[in-house]
Amino acid sequence: MARTTSALDPAIAARLKRTDDGLVPAIAQQYDTGEVLMLGWMDDEALHRTLTTGRCTYWSRSRRAYWVKGDTSGHHQHVKSVALDCDGDTLLVKVDQVGAACHTGDRTCFDADPLPVAPGQ
Repeated sequence: MARTTSALDPAIAARLKRTDDGLVPAIAQQYDTGEVLMLGWMDDEALHRTLTTGRCTYWSRSRRAYWVKGDTSGHHQHVKSVALDCDGDTLLVKVDQVGAACHTGDRTCFDADPLPVAPGQ
């Protein structure tokens, strides 16, 4: 489970609808092209760090630890804006992505294996 204490502005925290384990999905999008890069998870503290440092901080569910995108790979995400959706249950983080966003080395996490879609009518 993610941490429960945070310096996140209480007015922002009150707007968040979290999963049972205290997380909110965060979609990272390239700010100037609209390219969807990846999905990560943030708790209140990860969001606080993202808003105050200008670097995306996520909560790793598998490692149970915070990670700043790019600290080990060099593929940084520089935050341009953060928005909360109308339901308060998803974050949209517009970033300037340096290098690959995906851990596989791909530019995005969504370009390697597109699913077949039937043509519309």
